[in-house]
Amino acid sequence: MSIKRTKIVDLLKGEQIGQNVCVKGWVRTRRGNKNVQFVALNDGSTIKNVQIVCDLSKFSEDELRPITTGSSLCVEGALVESQGKGQTCEIQADKITVYGTADPETYPLQKKGHTLEFLREKAHLRPRTNTFGAVLRIRHTLAFAVHKFFNDKGFFYLNTPLITASDCEGAGAMFQVTTLDLNNLPRTEEGKIDYEQDFFGKQTSLTVSGQLEGELGATALGAIYTFGPTFRAENSNTPRHLSEFWMIEPEMAFYEIADNMDLAEEFIKYCISYALENARDDIEFLAQMYDNELIDRLNFVVNNEFVRLSYTDGIKILEESGKKFEFPVSWGVDLQSEHERYLVEQHFKKPVILTDYPKEIKAFYMKLNDDGKTVRAMDVLFPKIGEIIGGSQREENYDKLLQRIEELNIPMKDMWWYLDTRRFGTVPHSGFGLGFERLILFVTGMTNIRDVIPFPRTPKNADF
Repeated sequence: MSIKRTKIVDLLKGEQIGQNVCVKGWVRTRRGNKNVQFVALNDGSTIKNVQIVCDLSKFSEDELRPITTGSSLCVEGALVESQGKGQTCEIQADKITVYGTADPETYPLQKKGHTLEFLREKAHLRPRTNTFGAVLRIRHTLAFAVHKFFNDKGFFYLNTPLITASDCEGAGAMFQVTTLDLNNLPRTEEGKIDYEQDFFGKQTSLTVSGQLEGELGATALGAIYTFGPTFRAENSNTPRHLSEFWMIEPEMAFYEIADNMDLAEEFIKYCISYALENARDDIEFLAQMYDNELIDRLNFVVNNEFVRLSYTDGIKILEESGKKFEFPVSWGVDLQSEHERYLVEQHFKKPVILTDYPKEIKAFYMKLNDDGKTVRAMDVLFPKIGEIIGGSQREENYDKLLQRIEELNIPMKDMWWYLDTRRFGTVPHSGFGLGFERLILFVTGMTNIRDVIPFPRTPKNADF
């Protein structure tokens, strides 16, 4: 009777020592001498490998020859306590089945250090490396933490549309969705493209945010969160921008700006603590390989109260710092990453929540303060990364919201349904957005956002 497979993460607990076991996975390395060969096997369930000991009195050279880096195996044998350092147990192989070979001449991931740039060109294979295995397991752990946090607080998960006719941010950088024949576009009498003949009968795009629809959910269900892909057609080829990324956007009825800030701080601390507890091996591996300050930085966020600071006070601190910034600072400018990091890393030495920004640099839906100049916005600023969360109290007053929409020339035909929430039973409400990849960047210590999503979509790159 065949033995049931055990995942390596479970095997390494050592509870089956003395028993016959079966593991399946991919070969990391093979080494040895004329009496014994050692194979390091990994199945993706953990950063750690299990060592397979192959006694050459049991296996011929022909049987072992196909076992090269990248090949896949099924191994049966006795689990025994390990004699070597750094592992609790190993398998004395009795039977090895090779599922798939990997030619050492052509398999790109040989046993040597590969640059992250090289691995981006091999995105279909890079999850098999230790680094990307660790990153993707941490990504999963954080996604689970997001759902668990909101579920345990009584929020409802709302699926907002990916195809939309509204531009939430007024950014304009949207990917169009169409079934029209681009080589033979229908035209109106004025010569414009006739979108009435398109699939949806109007011009549509991929969403840049689920927030507006999220507000509809919050004003019915009380508290919701979205967690899904969003798309920005900005031509930004930087280590911090993706054209397709995942956003987490909670929206809460009856929350004012202070409640919003409390929730954002609690949420992000929860996610980081959850990762430290449940993805410790992977975080320690990345800290050792890439960033030895990583765990201290994660604990720094979890263990410190976030500073609450107005934009006006923040600008004053920056102006009086005596530091020469690449981008000059004055009241009314949108803060750059260097300014945000100065406040967090050098001035306060704590995470900062910046509030009350000038209305001109923020979106139309943010609630106007009594001074008529600033809005109840809030940005959460982190070390090494700058802004990680952006949010606000939303403008619930119909007349004020309408005035802002008209000031910014946002087409009313796209906004009538959104304004209805202010006409029928309006309430104070708030929300924020967290770019999921920015969070993973912070928790993994990676420096390029293309290395925390399996298949990055960036300008001129949609491979795999």
